[in-house]
Amino acid sequence: MTYQHIVFLFPGQGAQYQGMGIDLLAASPAVRALFELASDISGRDMRTLLAEADEATLKRTDVSQPAITLMNLAAAAVLAERGVTPAATAGFSLGEYAALATAGVISAEDCFRLVKTRGETMQAVSDTLMFGQNPPGMAAVIGLAPERVEALIAEWQIKDLFTANINSPKQVVVSGTADALALAESRFKEAGVRRVLRLAVAGPFHSPLMARAAEQFQPSLEVVVFNDPSLPLYSNVSGTRVSSGAEAKALALQQISQPVRWTDEEAAIGAASVDAAVEVGPGKVLQGLWRDAGVNVPCFGAGTLADIDKFQSEHF
Repeated sequence: MTYQHIVFLFPGQGAQYQGMGIDLLAASPAVRALFELASDISGRDMRTLLAEADEATLKRTDVSQPAITLMNLAAAAVLAERGVTPAATAGFSLGEYAALATAGVISAEDCFRLVKTRGETMQAVSDTLMFGQNPPGMAAVIGLAPERVEALIAEWQIKDLFTANINSPKQVVVSGTADALALAESRFKEAGVRRVLRLAVAGPFHSPLMARAAEQFQPSLEVVVFNDPSLPLYSNVSGTRVSSGAEAKALALQQISQPVRWTDEEAAIGAASVDAAVEVGPGKVLQGLWRDAGVNVPCFGAGTLADIDKFQSEHF
C-alpha cells in the first residue's frame, strides 16, 4: 500500500545505542553534511562518538541530546533523498527539536546549537541532584492506567516524585530523585503494577526538578529565530497543533519542566489527515506507543538504512 500523507515522529532520550546512524552516514551526502555541522557545533567528532561511545557515555544528557538529534535529522535526510517527505511532524521529548527543524521553525544549525546548550544545562542541574553515587532519573510504570498512576502519586505525596510522560493507556513515566524513585518503585509494586523500568536517561526530566534548567536555558532560546511552522507540528506540552513560531518558542521552554502529553498528541495527529506514521530515528519505542494508543493508522520504523529501504519499497 502506498501512503501519501505521512507524519514523522522523532524519538527522544533513551532510544540511543552504540553505532546508531553509521549506516546512514555511509549512504548519504546529506547525512555527511549533517555530521560535519553537528561535529563543528558540538566540538566533538560525532562519527567517532556514535560508533564507539559506550552505554554510560551515551546516557549522559549532554552527550545523548546532540547524538539523538543528529540521528533523527540524518534519518529524515535519507528519507528526503528517497522522496519521502512529511505532511506533519511531532517529536517525543528531545525529539521535538528535530520536529522543529523539519517543520522549518528553526534551522539545522540552530537546532544543534540549542540541543547542545540544553543538554549541558540539563546535565548540570541533574548532577546537583545526585545523592552520593545515586543519580536522579525516570522510570516507566507499565500496566497501570495514567489516571491511576497520578492518583497514587497524589495519595503518597512522595517528595520529589512527579508524573513526567503520559505515554500510552498503560504506560506512564515518572521523574524523581534516586530516593523518590526507589520508594515509588516499592509502592507501585505493592499496588500491583506489573513492571517498573528505569530508563536510560541521566535526569528527572519533564518535572519541576528541571525548573532551574529551564531558567538557565531561556537566554539561549530567546536569541534564536522561531519561524511559523511550514507544516503541521504538534506539541508535547499542549498535546495539540502548534499555531506559530512564537508559540513554539514558548512551548520549547515549558517542555523542559512540564509533562509530555504523548497520548493527547497521538490522538490529535490521528484525527488529522494522515494515513501513516513513521518513527524517524533510533529504536522502536514510538511504534509501540502508537500501537498501544490504538490510532487508526499504521506506524513504521525508519531508524536504519534497512528500515528505510523496506518502507520505501513497500509503501512509497
